[in-house]
Amino acid sequence: EEERARITEQDIEKLWMDYLQSLPEERRLLLSRFRIADGALRVGGVGSVGTRCTILLLEGGTEDDALILQQKEAGTSVLEPYVPKRDYASQAKRVVTGQRLMQATSDIFLGWHEGSLTGTQYYWRQLKDMKGSVDVATLDEAGLKTYLAVCSACLARAHARTGDAAGIAGYVGKKNALDKAIADFAVAYADQTERDHQALVEAVASGRIAAETGI
Repeated sequence: EEERARITEQDIEKLWMDYLQSLPEERRLLLSRFRIADGALRVGGVGSVGTRCTILLLEGGTEDDALILQQKEAGTSVLEPYVPKRDYASQAKRVVTGQRLMQATSDIFLGWHEGSLTGTQYYWRQLKDMKGSVDVATLDEAGLKTYLAVCSACLARAHARTGDAAGIAGYVGKKNALDKAIADFAVAYADQTERDHQALVEAVASGRIAAETGI
């Protein structure tokens, strides 16, 4: 049992080759020049709590030729009981395919593999893909409107890429009923988040829940 629990160099080589096989040929050729030099466990954010996540250092042919990739555990979608079944034996492949479908330009290192010892499925990506971000707390009214318009356009484009664009357009219609419904839901969701946070603060203050700040 102890022997099976130990990951060997051959196991690591196999997972690396399995990941490479999930990539388009030109990216497979690029990454075949690298090897896994080191790795470390990483604690994920709120949406990733409880899932396995590893940071991997890749070394190329020279001292300064390095890449850092991340592999994350992929589980069953919470939406699966409510939507038509899709023929994906690998949940990691499902995640990668979904990202490639929705995004006009995806992370070039998106791929997947399955752990040979545990059968756990992982998808791979860059640790930092240099996405831009906006501090919405600093925006004025005009800036916030622009930011919301950009986010809305990106979300709409993702749906149009993965769904029936004509069918979606017909469902949305020319009036603002859907716009209003989404806005009402967003406001209600924000209000609920504030209530949940206040309940957590009160539980911590009363000693019912132990919490540590400043981590």
